[in-house]
Parts: sequence; C-alpha cells; structure tokens
Amino acid sequence: MTVWLLGDQLHPESHVLDDTDRVLLIEATAVAARRPYHPQKLGLVFAAMRHARDALREAGYAVEYRRAETFGDALDAHFAAHPGDDLRLMRPPSYGAADRLRELVTARGGTLSLVRDDRFLCSSDAFDEWAGDDDSFRHENFYRWLRRREDVLMDGTEPAGGEWNYDESNRETPPADWSLPPVPRFDPDDLTRETLDWVTERFDTWGERSGFAWPVTRPEALDALDHFVEHRLPEFGAYQDAMLGGEYALAHSLLSSSLNLGLLGPREVVDAAVDAWHRDAAPIESVEGFVRQVLGWREFVRHVYRRTMPELAETDLLGRSRDLPTLYYDAETEMRCLDEAVTHVYERGYAHHIERLMLLSNFALVYGADPHELNEWFHFGFVDAFHWVTTPNVLGMGTFATDAFTSKPYASSGNYVDRMSDHCADCTYDVDATTGANACPFNALYWDFLDRNEGTLRGTGRMGLMYSHVDRKTDTEWDAIRERVAEVRRLARDGRL
Repeated sequence: MTVWLLGDQLHPESHVLDDTDRVLLIEATAVAARRPYHPQKLGLVFAAMRHARDALREAGYAVEYRRAETFGDALDAHFAAHPGDDLRLMRPPSYGAADRLRELVTARGGTLSLVRDDRFLCSSDAFDEWAGDDDSFRHENFYRWLRRREDVLMDGTEPAGGEWNYDESNRETPPADWSLPPVPRFDPDDLTRETLDWVTERFDTWGERSGFAWPVTRPEALDALDHFVEHRLPEFGAYQDAMLGGEYALAHSLLSSSLNLGLLGPREVVDAAVDAWHRDAAPIESVEGFVRQVLGWREFVRHVYRRTMPELAETDLLGRSRDLPTLYYDAETEMRCLDEAVTHVYERGYAHHIERLMLLSNFALVYGADPHELNEWFHFGFVDAFHWVTTPNVLGMGTFATDAFTSKPYASSGNYVDRMSDHCADCTYDVDATTGANACPFNALYWDFLDRNEGTLRGTGRMGLMYSHVDRKTDTEWDAIRERVAEVRRLARDGRL
C-alpha cells in the first residue's frame, strides 16, 4: 500500500501517513499549464512539494517522486513498478477530483482508498448532519455550532468575553502615526530558487517572481505562525478591514497559503491564537476575528462549495457577461484603490480579504463583469487559491452570483473605500462626486447596479435601506448617472480608466 499525497496535502504528521512507509508525490506539468498562473503560486506549490519529499525521506519514508506531464503518465510509471498497488489518498475538496483520480488508478489495475481530509476540523458527515436538507446556509449559525463543538473561545455554553462577534470593534482605520508590525520574510533556499527558475522557464505565467518570500516548509510555516501571533495578532482585529497605500500585509496573518497546502493544521493555528488571549498577549477582539476566519469561514465555504457544486460554478443570479476590465491584468488605472490592490496581486500573489471583497470583487460586481472570469482571475493570481476556495468566495460573497449562503450583495460606493482606507485622499477621482468627468467610478456604478438589478434585489433581505435611497433620485439624476456609467465602461474597456 502506498500513500498518495497531493501537492496541497503536505503536513508531515497527517493521519493518512499512519501505518505506511511508502509515499507517492506527483508533479504534473499539465495541471500547471492550464492557466497563466502567478509564478509565485507555482513556485510555492512545487517548492513545497519538493521540500516535503526531502523531509519525508529524512523521516524514513520511501518516497516515489514522479515528474510527468499528466497524473496518468506518472501513474503509468508507478504501476509499472508496483502492479496492482493500493493507493490511499485524503479526499481532495475540489469538485470531481476524487472521482477523476479513482478512474485513473482503476484504469491501471490499482485501487484507490479515500480517507477524510484532516486539513479541516469539520467532516462532511458532521456538516451534513448540522445542515440537514436545507440548502440555504448561514455562516453565523454554523460558526457558533462549531465553536461549541470544538470548545473554542467558550465559557461553558456561552462565548468567552460575552460576545460571539466583535465585528463592531474591528472596523477601525490606523492613526497616521501607527507603526506597522513587522512582516516575516522567508528567503528562498537553493531548492526553492531552482524551482522558481524552472517555473519561469517552463510555464507562461502572470505576475512577478521577484520578492518571493512565502513559507515552503513545515518549520517555516510554524515560524510564520509564531511571528503572526507575537507581532500582528494583537492589532489584527482593530485594523483587519483597513487599507493603506503601499501596504499589502498590515496586521494580517499571511497564513492562508500554509493552511491550504497543509503545512499548518487549522487546530494548531486556532489554538495558538486562543493561547495568546489566555496569556493576555492579544485582545479577544483580535483573537475572535481570527478564529472566525479559520474555524468559521474557511470550514464553512469548504462545505458550501461541496454542497452546491457544480451549479455554483455555472450559474449567475444577475446574468452578467461583460469582460473583466483590462486593469485587472495590467493594473493600469487612475483609480488608486484598484491600482494598489491589483499591484499587490501582481507583485506578491496576495491581497488581504477586504481588498479582495470590497475592491477587486466589488468593482467587478457593480461594473457588471462576468463573475466566472473574475473567479478565474482569482484562481490563477493568488498563491492561496484553489477551486474550493475561490469559487464560493468570489461567486458568493464577492459577486452575488449565488444566494446559497449570502443574503445580499456586498456592493458599495466609494464611500466605503474612503472610510476604510487612505486611497481616496490621493486619487485622481473625486470620491464625493457621483457624476461628471472626475467622479469616482464606484459611485455611479453603484447606483446603476441597484437600478439594473432592482427586480432581483429589491425584495432581498437587508436591501430596504439601499432602495429607499434609490427611490429618492430624480429622473435628471438618473440620466446623469447613466451617462457617467457609460463613460466609465468605455474608459475601462479601452484601458484608460
């Protein structure tokens, strides 16, 4: 029997490795050539795989590391060496992956045993028992249930500190004299540099390779966790929704890629944060906000994805088809907020969650871009992106292509950006203007979005206040808004926004 580890299942103490001393890892180039992935994403995945190979060998495992164009080619070689082998694999979360891999194995005379994925705390059976037959999922209910079940930040049956949610305390903008906490940097070693060279030569990519500083090994990931808890967790809560020019990290954890590759486990990450609160090293507002991301949202979207695929990836409640503006690909725009966010992705393969939701997704939402193209852009551009991650986040939270787990679109005008960032003060566009040549594009697009989608959205929960403002606008105002929207779309199409 051989344990087959995929490239995002790299925890050296995973239960799938129990009772075996033989491991298979497959480096398939066809998978990486499907899209113009960010070079740092490909470099991260392949370098992490190669480092995991070496660490497993040092730990005494017999590791078969196959480099091939396709999984099928690599499995041909494996079964030629081990006829009739039984492979054991943690069930991958991406839709259809388990069935496709099983077909590849059985076609070559082997068998594939699937076991639970210990990169998550909530199993499929547990989620299905909680959700029942209801296909309208709500995160808050799930989050409270899982916190109780896992006994995280609990005082008996009540939430520690007396509140389940500290969002109201976590929407501050940093003062002008705020000293940003340090960000860890993991400089590539020889193996990682060799891998990055190979990625650059072998694949067509989008984004910059220089500046690569992501953890690629288990020890580096643990160092990253320790660094976050010590230096950035204390202020993470208050400033988690803030955006500052020239700053991509602020107080965010930067641990998502390590979690999604399996270099870190969710329980150890949550426990480290909770321990900081017990030691009075971080306030409960920060700790709860972080726990909500890992224990709550990450677990939740994994299962919503599982329960709603493939429809999730195929439908759009709002029927949009416009091409994503070229600024997403070249970052050429006078809109300072979008210039910052796209540049962060291009240079680092990363932008934090508010940039993802309220800039990159929000603009595509009110612009009317095809949400599935935006999902593709997120998938190839972010180092922490996998199909099970991007699809529910982009199509649900980001663009309201589905209402399976969101009760309203996260659409906003430039006012939100101005409130939560320093971008608008130095922007070419006037955030206080809705119409006219110099008006912030977010503003007219926002009102046009509400007007165009009134038939779908007016009766939607939590939209009443927005439409009360819509109802007060005059025909003259709407004419000016539509004129500005048409101009914004022309500029965006031509790459001149």
